[in-house]
Amino acid sequence: MAGRGEHRQPTGAITESVKSIVPDKQGPTRSQAIAVATLFPTGGLLLTLSGLALAASVVGMGLLAPVFLLFSPVLVPAALLMALAVTGFLTSGALGLGGLSSLACFARAARDLVTKAPETIEQSKRKMAEAAGAAGQKAKEVAQALPSKAQEGAGKTDK
Repeated sequence: MAGRGEHRQPTGAITESVKSIVPDKQGPTRSQAIAVATLFPTGGLLLTLSGLALAASVVGMGLLAPVFLLFSPVLVPAALLMALAVTGFLTSGALGLGGLSSLACFARAARDLVTKAPETIEQSKRKMAEAAGAAGQKAKEVAQALPSKAQEGAGKTDK
């Protein structure tokens, strides 16, 4: 125990060190007194109001908890049903709009096909006539060459 007492400062030295930090005044100033006089009741009033708000919240939750438990089996599925119904309506509208745009695209393609059909038919007729003319010309050439080939073939068999 004696070892402990050796390291202690005397109380007079501590008092002197505190007095050196704190200025020598008799008491609080007038502005400090007015601030304490106005802020102390304000802080008490706010503390009281926060306590009342907490009490009201606890009482409200105590009273409304059974109401929430009674109505939640009805309200939650109803809200879920409404969300699914809205989602279904929006999906059907989007799919209907997609189908309508597809039909419009097909109608436009059919209209283009009908307007281009006479030109396409004329082009096809011309190509067929050209092909038929070329085939006819080739047939004539083959028909003319056939007797001479037949004679050549007959001549080779006679030898």
